[in-house]
Parts: sequence; C-alpha cells; structure tokens
Amino acid sequence: MGSQSKDQKELTVLVTGFGPFREQYPLNPSWEIAKGLPSHLAPLRAKDAGSRDAPETPPVRIIVHPEPIRVNYKVVRDLVPSFWDTAYQGHGVDVAIHVGMAGPRPFYQIERRAHRRGYRSLDVDGELPADGPEGRPDDEDWIWHGLPDEILTDIDVDDVYKRWQAHSPKDMDLRISEDPGRYLCDFIYYSSLAHLYKERRPRKVVFLHVPSDASGAFVTQGRELAVNLIRALVESETAAKEKPL
Repeated sequence: MGSQSKDQKELTVLVTGFGPFREQYPLNPSWEIAKGLPSHLAPLRAKDAGSRDAPETPPVRIIVHPEPIRVNYKVVRDLVPSFWDTAYQGHGVDVAIHVGMAGPRPFYQIERRAHRRGYRSLDVDGELPADGPEGRPDDEDWIWHGLPDEILTDIDVDDVYKRWQAHSPKDMDLRISEDPGRYLCDFIYYSSLAHLYKERRPRKVVFLHVPSDASGAFVTQGRELAVNLIRALVESETAAKEKPL
C-alpha cells in the first residue's frame, strides 16, 4: 500500500511560482518553495504507507519552471500555453500546480475554481489585462470568448484535500478555497484551465495559496506541504484510474 511501482508509467508534475510582489515582498515565498522541491517524489516509508488508504503510485517526476513568473498579466498569458502545448522540458505534463502567495494569513489552501473576468488590480508593472478588467465577451477574437466565467479543475479537490491532510502534521491549517482572488493567482489558474478547456483536454491543474512569509521556517514548512500535496494528487489520480467503470 502506498508504495511506488516501477512498472507504471512515470507521472510528471509541473510546479510554478511567482516572482517579487512590489516592494513589500522582494522574496515571493511561492518561488522560494517551488525552487527547492526535489526532482522526484520519494516513496513513502513502509510504516507510513501501510497506515494510509493509498494506492500503489507510479514514479513521479517533479519539474519546476526554471524561473519565478513575473507578476504580470501579459507574461502569464504568453507563458501558460508553453506548459501544455508540447513536451515541456522533454516531458509531457500530467498535472500542474501553480503556487502563489495569499497575504500574511498563516494557512495554506487549494483552489477549486478560477475566473474569466473581474481583474481590476494592476500588476507589478502597473498594467491591467490587455483586454480590460472584464475582457471582451462579445468579441469572437478574444482569447477567452465563449468560455465559462468560472472553470473548475478536473482534479478531485475534496479527495486530494483529505489525502493532503492525512500526509501533513495535524496542526497545519489546510483549507479548500472557492475564490483565488481575481489577481495574478486567479489569472494564471484560469489561463491553464481555459487552455485545457478549449482543447478538450483533462484539466489536471490546481492552485496552491501559501502565506506571504518568506522566512526560512515558513519556506521549509511550505515546501513540505507542497510535497505532501503532490503525493496527495498522485494518489488521488491513481485511485481514480483504478476505480471500476
């Protein structure tokens, strides 16, 4: 139970983090967390694996986008398709986790949905999205024309959340959120979800919000929780595939 099988196809998880957020956050903890992740998910120790309702998971490769993403609408919109269009860094991405900071609150949350409109806050370069805060819903040439105002991930967030809690210390405040905030975190999440939606591909992407504290202790804690989230995602996806039709 909960071990890794070398016979299963390797699963690739992409993780991204954001760059500095204005002067008050010269270090963005989302990038500090992402850049230190291991290249592969270590198998659970036997005593931990045996205590979980966990399937035998495939080997997991973790690819971190090699630089922090600028907190800029145009940068995000131009960059996101590259994660999904081709073999990213030589590997097809199976699941993506976008990580971003959510302010000083000391809890961690995974987001279920993202929004097409309502981006009224300026990015770090003082810009709004090129198509305006509400987009151009009536313009057939708009990149998000005809898409829902909300898109949900195809990840089973409730199942992932239970597994994430099970792998994490009991005193960690972990939550599910229904509103990523209509800023760059929401924007990158919708960008990925929309790209996959338009291509009628499984929307295997989730957003992780972390506290804004970039001190060593919080980064270490956040990295451990990110690894636990990756494990929970892989277990959930593996279990879903094993369910009889």
